[in-house]
Amino acid sequence: MEFSLTEEQRLLQDSVSRFLQAECPLARVREAAESGSTHVDNVWSGLTDLGIHGIVIPEEQGGVGLSLLEACLVAEALGNCVVPVPFVGSSVMAPIAILAAGTDAQKERFLPRIAAGQVVFGVGVTEQIGRRESEGISLQGSRLSGKAMFVLDGVDADQLIVADSSGALHIIDADARGVTTGKLKTIDRTRAVAEVLLNDVEAEVLPGSVGNRGPLESTIDAGRLILAADCLGASQNMLDQSVAYAKERRQFNRVIGSFQAVKHMCADMAAELEPCRALMWYSAHVYTAIPDEARLMACHAKAHLAEVGQQIARTSTEVHGGMGFTDLLGLHYWFKRIGFDRQLLGAPELVREEAARIQGWV
Repeated sequence: MEFSLTEEQRLLQDSVSRFLQAECPLARVREAAESGSTHVDNVWSGLTDLGIHGIVIPEEQGGVGLSLLEACLVAEALGNCVVPVPFVGSSVMAPIAILAAGTDAQKERFLPRIAAGQVVFGVGVTEQIGRRESEGISLQGSRLSGKAMFVLDGVDADQLIVADSSGALHIIDADARGVTTGKLKTIDRTRAVAEVLLNDVEAEVLPGSVGNRGPLESTIDAGRLILAADCLGASQNMLDQSVAYAKERRQFNRVIGSFQAVKHMCADMAAELEPCRALMWYSAHVYTAIPDEARLMACHAKAHLAEVGQQIARTSTEVHGGMGFTDLLGLHYWFKRIGFDRQLLGAPELVREEAARIQGWV
C-alpha cells in the first residue's frame, strides 16, 4: 500500500506552486494587500487555466473531477505564497454544498460557471459553529432575514450560500434587493471575509439540506481541511525563510545558524510541522474514502495545524530577530494568515470540543 502522494498529485502541487511563485511574488501580495484587492486578475485567470476552480467539480459539470486531497494540495501552495484570491469558499465549499444538496438543474446552472471562473461564491456558515444570540439567519417561506458573519470569499461574491438557523443551505444573489455586504476588518489583509445583512431576501434552497445537516457538516469539514492545508503551506514558508535567514545572517563573525539555540529553534519547528503533513493527507483522504471518520479527522487536522502554525509563526519571527517585526521583510503576511486560519470556522478549543462530542465524550 502506498502511503505517500502519487506522481500525479505531486505534479499538480508543483505546477501550481511554480505558477504562484512566478505570478504572485511578495511584491504582488503587498500591492494587493495595500489596495484591498482580494481578486488578483492574473492569478485568478491563471488558476482558471490550470482548472483549479473546478478541482472538486465532476468532469460532466465542467470541472476536473479530483478529490478534496488534491484541493488541499492546492490550498497548501496558496498558503505558501499567501495568495490573495478566493478559494476556500468559492472553489471548494460552495461546489461541495451544491453537489451534496443541490438538484440536477442547480448543479448544471452553477457548477460549470464556478469551474470556468465566471462566478465567485461566498459561503456563510459560521453561525452554525458559534454565534451570538442576536445573530443568525431566519427563514420565512422562501425569504431570509438576519445576519451572517465571516462569510468566506463574500466581499467580491456574485452569489452567496448561507445556512439558516435549521442548517438548511440557500443560494442568494449577492446583488439582490435586501442584501447588504460589508467587508470585515481582520488581521489578514491577503484574504477578505464579509458581514452580510439580509432583509427579507428571496432565496433558492438546496433541497437536499432541508431536514438534513449532512450537507452543511460536509461543507464545514471541507472548509476546515482547506484552512488547515493553507496553514500548513504558510507555516512551511515561515520555516524555510527562517532556515535561509539563519544561514546568511552573521553575528560575532559567525552565521547565526551555527549557534545551538538557533539550531534548536529551527529543528523544533521542523519536527513539529512534518507530522502535520501526514495528518493533513489522511484527513483529506478519509473525507471520501472513510466517511465515518471524516468529521472527526477534519476537527483534529484543523485544531492541530492551528496550534502548530501559531508556534511556528512565533518561533520564525524570533529567529529573524528585530527584522521579523518589520514591514520591509514581509514575514507578517504569513504570520497573520496563520493567525486568521486559526480562527476561521472554529478556533482549536471549539473544534476540539466538537471532536469530543462526536466521540461521545461530552
